[in-house]
Amino acid sequence: MTLIKSISGIRGTIGGSQGNNLTPIDAVKYAAAYGSWIKKQRNKENYKVIVGRDARISGEMMQQLVMNTLVGMGITVIDLNLSTTPTVEMAVAMEHADGGIILTASHNPKQWNALKLLNNKGEFLNAEAGQQILDIAENGTIEFAEVDNLGEIHKNDAYIDLHIDEILNLPLVKADAIKDANFKVVVDAVNSTGGIAVPMLLEALGVQPIKLHCTPNGEFPHNPEPLKEHLGDLMKSVVENNADFGIVVDPDVDRLAFVDEKGEMFGEEYTLVAVADYVLQNTPGNTVSNMSSSRALRDVTEKHGAIYTASAVGEVNVVEIMKETNAVIGGEGNGGIIYPELHYGRDSLVGIALFLTFLAEEKIAVSELRKKYTAYFMSKKKIELTPQLDVDAILKAMEAKYGSEEINTIDGVKIDFAENWVHLRKSNTEPIIRIYTEAKSQEEADSLADKIILEIKAVAGQ
Repeated sequence: MTLIKSISGIRGTIGGSQGNNLTPIDAVKYAAAYGSWIKKQRNKENYKVIVGRDARISGEMMQQLVMNTLVGMGITVIDLNLSTTPTVEMAVAMEHADGGIILTASHNPKQWNALKLLNNKGEFLNAEAGQQILDIAENGTIEFAEVDNLGEIHKNDAYIDLHIDEILNLPLVKADAIKDANFKVVVDAVNSTGGIAVPMLLEALGVQPIKLHCTPNGEFPHNPEPLKEHLGDLMKSVVENNADFGIVVDPDVDRLAFVDEKGEMFGEEYTLVAVADYVLQNTPGNTVSNMSSSRALRDVTEKHGAIYTASAVGEVNVVEIMKETNAVIGGEGNGGIIYPELHYGRDSLVGIALFLTFLAEEKIAVSELRKKYTAYFMSKKKIELTPQLDVDAILKAMEAKYGSEEINTIDGVKIDFAENWVHLRKSNTEPIIRIYTEAKSQEEADSLADKIILEIKAVAGQ
């Protein structure tokens, strides 16, 4: 059982003992710290926070705890109930709220939940703000409201519709072209809130959705991370239904992957690549992705005469560099699309709409679109952390070992070789070291990862 307190939010497993897991007491503690931080940002009479959740089983309990904690601090809560992470982000901006909380553990299994925290722009908190909230939770004095000054809860179930309306109004989303293409698409929403939002979006675009695992009950039918090994049902369903392609999203709908018409993975890393290709064809500008993302985005960006920049891992880091470089599209190679014309947050819904428009205009099958891009293959492995492992020392040793190569240490250690790369970093959300590699073949990528893992174990004396 686990509780991970980081600048990116509070994540843990449900049940167990306080302080070691995400218990009701921990949920109240960190919600109160966040509420206190909100009040420190601006001195005013009325405060407003948006709260929404994915469909995991513990979500309703967690949401009630969080909302009523904020009410106890005199903060008004706009309750979106079942929603998506990007929808909550947009609602913060549209409501001119002071912040937002999403109850979701993203791709983690059903026993996990988390508080994802947003600022008044509907964006994830930076490191400084995140640390301030952790400090308040551990050492601060939190003031609650007197009885005549308690906050209120106002329900609003319109924001998924409003989110979709904003997408339909984007100049690069061509609803008529999509409708004319007469697409039929299978949707795997892992029985979470994508089962509400994605079919609604598709129907608004004139696409026929075939629903697979779209009942938002939190009973995940497979591991919710949208990777090939978890998507056998979707791959089979696309072929059986003679669909144009398949869509899979994670439980909070900020990661997006596709399956082509043959039932083969389009490649999670290539979601951003394809959408960026379409955006760059129509909007001159730069791109950003994190250091663990495919080189294919750099290739596409340079093809369009623009500049690609790599950021540290984490949505807030990608957004920061996107703003600095005036990027027109960016995101993360795990299927996260950030399109600033809509908002600065990973958003599967806008990714779907842009991808559909690209397909409709190109008039080609998904498998043919995939062939347009350089074939890179990625290996994503991990080493479980134990108390005796000194991660910083291990990373320093690996940096020294490969000192003659191109090294980037803004987030762990990335080693760029001529034909491939490896990125080593400690996860912000799980007690592991992540080992990402990329090469021109899967065998080469896996071999490089295995080689690096053996070297890490040797350094660690294992």
